Amino acid sequence: MTTITDVAAYILQNNGTMSTMKLEKLCFYSQAQSLSKRCVPLFDEDFQAWRNGPVSPALFNLHRHMFLIHAGELDQFLPDGTPRLTDEEKTLIDVVCGQLAAKTGNQLSERTHAEAPWRDARTGLSPADPCNRIIDKDSIARFYTANPVVR
Repeated sequence: MTTITDVAAYILQNNGTMSTMKLEKLCFYSQAQSLSKRCVPLFDEDFQAWRNGPVSPALFNLHRHMFLIHAGELDQFLPDGTPRLTDEEKTLIDVVCGQLAAKTGNQLSERTHAEAPWRDARTGLSPADPCNRIIDKDSIARFYTANPVVR
């Protein structure tokens, strides 16, 4: 099965250097697109409702202490050095990035803050509170089916 590392490496290969925040959000929206359009997850890894929006601890652990990440920097974590994605998965990611990759990490973070999956996972917390609550895949699927990631 595809992993978040496959998705992140593919995004970097096709969109170049970006902030790690932006990469996290593009992976989140790729997952949301898959859940809402294909009714299956793109990858198994979860996102947590961190202060700056959804973050996958699995991906974060690969880019910890980095602000910018470059194409090729995640390839060492892939079994054969290249993302294992189907053509359908690549197309889905390309559609998401085609609409959202021009935005900054902060703009994508602000967008997630306005959307129910992240907000609901942080219920009862102040904006400054740390949080490791999982953003449920079912809530992602429901919200983005009704409110498409890309239009």
